[in-house]
Amino acid sequence: QVQLAESGGGLVQAGGSLRLSCAASGRTFSNYGWFRQAPGKEREFVAGITWNYGNTYYADSVKGRFTISRDSLKKMVYLQMNSVKPEDTAVYYCAAANIIPALTVGSYNYWGQGTRVTVSS
Repeated sequence: QVQLAESGGGLVQAGGSLRLSCAASGRTFSNYGWFRQAPGKEREFVAGITWNYGNTYYADSVKGRFTISRDSLKKMVYLQMNSVKPEDTAVYYCAAANIIPALTVGSYNYWGQGTRVTVSS
């Protein structure tokens, strides 16, 4: 059974940092991603990483500030968020896909429950 469990969300001041974690169980997928959904907005792609080679790709809005990584042995996916802004406030979701690259919600097969990030100004 595939499960994705996010953790690490919370309240952070603008300009600060936060690291989100995603624990993956069950079979391994070729690609993992982070999405976010702000109140009243659609879920949007944030970052993705290929499992075998660790190739990464990002949304323009977070490029240079966020870093996605994975630990193959622990089967964890991380999102390091630096220089956060109030507009980064959202529920962040971890997701798994067998498509590379996977940039849309419909490309992903499994989702976690989400972890809330609030950035205060």
